[in-house]
Amino acid sequence: MNDIRYGLLLPAGQAQLSAGGSARGLLDLVVRAERLGFDSAWVGDSLLRARVEPLTLLAAAASATEHITLGTAALIPAYRHPVQAALTLASLDLLSEGRLILGVGGGFPGLSEPEFELSGVRFKTRFSHLDDTVRLWRQLWAGNSEPFHGKVLRYDWLPEVPRPHRPGGPPIWLAGITPAALARTGRLYDGWLPYPPDVADYASGREAIAAASAAAARPENTVTPALFATVHIDDDAERGRAALEEYCQATYRMSLDAVGAIQVMITGSADQVAAELDRYVRAGARHLLLRIAAVSHESFESQLARVVALLPHAALA
Repeated sequence: MNDIRYGLLLPAGQAQLSAGGSARGLLDLVVRAERLGFDSAWVGDSLLRARVEPLTLLAAAASATEHITLGTAALIPAYRHPVQAALTLASLDLLSEGRLILGVGGGFPGLSEPEFELSGVRFKTRFSHLDDTVRLWRQLWAGNSEPFHGKVLRYDWLPEVPRPHRPGGPPIWLAGITPAALARTGRLYDGWLPYPPDVADYASGREAIAAASAAAARPENTVTPALFATVHIDDDAERGRAALEEYCQATYRMSLDAVGAIQVMITGSADQVAAELDRYVRAGARHLLLRIAAVSHESFESQLARVVALLPHAALA
């Protein structure tokens, strides 16, 4: 389908850096991704798992590229002061001339509690904190510095921040698939960035978001349906699963079975991977964010060539 967009997650984790990658190489990769035909390039966010800081990397990428969309998948707003983050993100949108998309999330039960404690944010109120932060950002980006009183964030005084390049600021996509997350996506957010291993859950999630959006009197198709998918292309099924296993252990210190119960993890031949992604496209996905399951630099480069061949508008020459 001609309206499908394809994104590449940059391998910015410590596991990849320790296995031959480099911070400078990530910047070179963004430039290459733009040339190769990717529509977008994305970076993750974590305090628990060391990685290159995402907004710093995107600021450098904004100056090195011309048209590729730059995104976070997903930023955890709780790790940054909400007002300072509004300033940083407005500045990043200006540097990129409106090419920024903010995927945001509220962390993972059983994993993120230490990060929230370190950041001084109660994990129990993480969703209210997230929604308040998004509302605050949009208020500040609109030029409104009046006091803000949300469910958990309360500011009697606020500074002005620069207006973003895009009126109203960058689109904000929510990562989540619980019923509460789907309802909040439909009411408040501009896009949806989940990674469900069952395509039926993706389809039903889209329906729930559409219903919530309609109930909030938002225009049809206000919410962009995206997908975060981890892929490893290999004609040998056993070897492909082994690569996914290695990636899960290096990235999460968890087994493929454990991660695959939560996230869509795809391996197989190029045709099989393309067919699996197409199932999500037929379920409504319109922006496919691809994370290559490769730890070493050499493996990533080999996989990148195969993934690029999947893109209908790839620059293969």
